[in-house]
Amino acid sequence: MKKTCLIAVIAILFMGCTKTIVPPQPTAGFELKINSTVGIKLQSPFVTSEVAMNVKSETAQTVTIKIFDIANRVVSKETMSVKAGDNIVKVYTSALPSSAYRIGLFDSNNNMLAITDFNKI
Repeated sequence: MKKTCLIAVIAILFMGCTKTIVPPQPTAGFELKINSTVGIKLQSPFVTSEVAMNVKSETAQTVTIKIFDIANRVVSKETMSVKAGDNIVKVYTSALPSSAYRIGLFDSNNNMLAITDFNKI
């Protein structure tokens, strides 16, 4: 009986003293890299008050970012100048109620360049 108790205590001590290796966790959010020449990509599809977004353009131009609700009505619109290539911008959504939304990128002639979805939490 003493041997069994001694073995159990040693096993518990051995298990308690071993180091657990935890693999590194990926960073929060999504990578903002866009492989195509034009597009938009949100840092995360789940948004609270703001989210980073990559707006990629072939040329320097003026673009409009429109946010649509689930009834396809424009609930927010912002015009900005972008340079050719990647442009990291912040989108503020604190005024929007919790729901699903679609965010689109339009050129100066109102042609849609890209669109993606997000959920406001």
